[in-house]
Amino acid sequence: MIAALRHKAEDQLRKQRRNQQSEVTGQSPTAAERTLHELQVHQIQLEMQNTELKEARDWMEGLVEKYTDLYDFAPVGYFSLDEQGRIQEVNLTGAAMLGVERVRLANGRFSRFVAPASQPDFQAFLKRVFAGTGQEVCDLAMIKEDATDFSARFRGTAAISAREARKWCRVSVSDITASKQAEDTQRRLEVLAASNQKLEQEIVRRKMGEASLKKSEQEQRRLLEEAHQLQGQLRLLSHQILQAQEDERKRISRELHDEIAQTLTGINLRLAGLKAGTSVHAKGLQNKITSTQRLVEKSVEIVHRFARELRPSVLDDLGLIPALHAFVKTFAKETKLQVRLRVFAGVEQLDIAKRTVLYRVAQEALTNVARHARAKQVELCIEQLATAVRLKIKDNGRSFSVQRTLQAKKNGRLGLLGMRERVEMVGGCFAIKSAPGHGTTIEVQVPFSSASKPRKSPPSRRPA
Repeated sequence: MIAALRHKAEDQLRKQRRNQQSEVTGQSPTAAERTLHELQVHQIQLEMQNTELKEARDWMEGLVEKYTDLYDFAPVGYFSLDEQGRIQEVNLTGAAMLGVERVRLANGRFSRFVAPASQPDFQAFLKRVFAGTGQEVCDLAMIKEDATDFSARFRGTAAISAREARKWCRVSVSDITASKQAEDTQRRLEVLAASNQKLEQEIVRRKMGEASLKKSEQEQRRLLEEAHQLQGQLRLLSHQILQAQEDERKRISRELHDEIAQTLTGINLRLAGLKAGTSVHAKGLQNKITSTQRLVEKSVEIVHRFARELRPSVLDDLGLIPALHAFVKTFAKETKLQVRLRVFAGVEQLDIAKRTVLYRVAQEALTNVARHARAKQVELCIEQLATAVRLKIKDNGRSFSVQRTLQAKKNGRLGLLGMRERVEMVGGCFAIKSAPGHGTTIEVQVPFSSASKPRKSPPSRRPA
């Protein structure tokens, strides 16, 4: 390389002299000239060498600039750490990643940027790096200068300094916060997908349950309809039983009145005839006949009373008003209660079934007053409404819980239910209210028209 450089310098010197035309043709150069020639060649050689060195320096500076750009502005942080974890070198990306100026990181401990929970992992990572020959990788939780946390992935390899014998390592640090968040999001999506699958299974199960419930509801509706039908059949049967009872009472009453009472009356007449035909000496026989006659009269009276209670003939023969007057007169005499009766004449326009219902309700109501109410007076009123007849029975006795009495399974006041059934049987309405200090009031409304259909009675009002 030196010979080539000298050769180039001599060629350049000859060109210069040729231009100056200072050479003497055919003359030998002197020692001074040769010395001068050498000096000139050496000068030219130094100039050329300086030029090459300058070019090499410029090229090296360009390489250093490129290396610096690649190192400082790399997408990951580069750190050079010694065995104690002190920072020897760091690029701009690494300093920006930690949020600290690069000059402040020199000889500082890298561990102060590692989260407390990751400190053991960081120390173990350094030991593996300095102990091994390959690349070590680990993920750590980091904390910036401003206390912002992020996740980082470390890749480290051991190295030996050319200037010193001490060990150091190269560590690249990548911010994997986004990937960690993506992984967390993916895990959450997987959990959510599993939850959605469970939810879909639960939806399917609930749909099956709803279908089963709908089927059960349909079955319940069917059973309810059957229950309503059975209830209607029972109500019809109850009406038929009440009607049959009334017919049977009527038949028994007629038999008592027409046959047994007439037979007893005939016996009584014959005993009277025998009594009149006896002589004075047969006074003992007369007394016996008289005693027997009294028993027969008492029997006739009992038969008539039973007949009236079963079915008063006056109700069929004369009508509702005379039957009520006769019953009230007997009732007041036996119970010592004051009974006021008001009836309008048009009530006799009702058919026999409705008049019988009104009579039975009045009979049962007055009987209940005598048994339970401890009242002193009772008002019984039958009045005309626009399209119906209203029977109202009010006493000044003690009150009771209507709702509890009607709903009780065993209460000894089955007459209330019987009255309601009788009234509804002819298409009427039955109501009862009882309040402390106001006694008890029973109200019945029966339609005039025989074509009226039975309807359910309004609920009885509770005491105020």
